[in-house]
Amino acid sequence: MRGLYLVTPNWDDTARLLDCTGRALQGGAALVQYRHKHANAPLRLEQAAALLELCRSHGVPLVINDHAALCRQIGADGVHVGGTDDKVEHVRALLGPGKIVGASCYGELGLARAARQAGASYVAFGGFYPSAVKKYPVTTEPSIVEQARAALDLPVVVIGGMTAENAAPLVQRGADMVAAISSVYLADDPAAAARALQALF
Repeated sequence: MRGLYLVTPNWDDTARLLDCTGRALQGGAALVQYRHKHANAPLRLEQAAALLELCRSHGVPLVINDHAALCRQIGADGVHVGGTDDKVEHVRALLGPGKIVGASCYGELGLARAARQAGASYVAFGGFYPSAVKKYPVTTEPSIVEQARAALDLPVVVIGGMTAENAAPLVQRGADMVAAISSVYLADDPAAAARALQALF
């Protein structure tokens, strides 16, 4: 796992979502997470299934935020769980050993250690910078990237207000993936924005 970790915004317009995601994939996005915190079940199914087909055409994995049952239903590549979502061990048991299971660890190495023990495939830290999408305390110290690389044999994802400029120091510290939402989806040219982030690697 290495490169741009693309996270979808809360867009109800499926055509717009697919168009922008497709452009980002053309720009080199390495992984897509379907995240729509306000969608109802039919919209989630529609969008996730369409995104999976799009990702398959580009040879890129699709993980589903939180909804392990939806991942199983459509045959997506994995699930990402946050601090208030299902537990990593439950999702790993449900999906089996072959799927990706990611875990949000915020700014806490202890959460990352626990996630690894529970069967996580990667750990995500943040927020490092203010985000236009997610509201959280910006308290994650950049040094946690090196700490996690030294303590864990798992890929490290960084998230929170990421741009090509401010993500660069975190990649230099050892981040394996940079997660981005608005810096790609709200860009005038999503493909160029994706290329700039992918170029960090």
